[in-house]
Amino acid sequence: MAARLIYDMNVSLDGYVDHDKVAPDPELFRHWIEVVREGTGSIYGRKLYEIMRYWEQDDPAWEADHRAFAEVWRNERKWVVSRTLTEVGPGVTLISDGLEAAVRRIRDEFDGEIHVGGPVLAASLTELGLIDEYRLYIHPVVLGQGAPFFTGARPPLKVTGNERIGAEAVRLTCVPA
Repeated sequence: MAARLIYDMNVSLDGYVDHDKVAPDPELFRHWIEVVREGTGSIYGRKLYEIMRYWEQDDPAWEADHRAFAEVWRNERKWVVSRTLTEVGPGVTLISDGLEAAVRRIRDEFDGEIHVGGPVLAASLTELGLIDEYRLYIHPVVLGQGAPFFTGARPPLKVTGNERIGAEAVRLTCVPA
């Protein structure tokens, strides 16, 4: 038993992540519901976790897909890596130090896919050789600035798959070569 770490996010053509400017269409949004539902859990960096806490609320104006995503997100196993947070939401585990040991322990304790959220965290885990797969959900948008999907040089990658999801996004799947 050993979980696989998957770094997956929506990304612009020029390589930036921005949840406001690179948003999924309804079909891709439903895809993300299934990704969360089927995954073992997620490890978030602080910034992305704070954005995702939006789903802790209940908004009566939400459509069915938004309610479904909120439900699966609330119920998923979550870890948050942060040196600045002192508390996290219910059922969330805070990792404030010993990143490599903590993530290796998580990988050993669980099976399936554990998703990594946040480019800074992903960079740290990549440097430690812990990311098993990269899934870039590429959108036909050029941002010109922002948080890059890859924050620095990466080891060579090998493309293992591609798939169009929704009207415009293409998922590119890569593994370390």
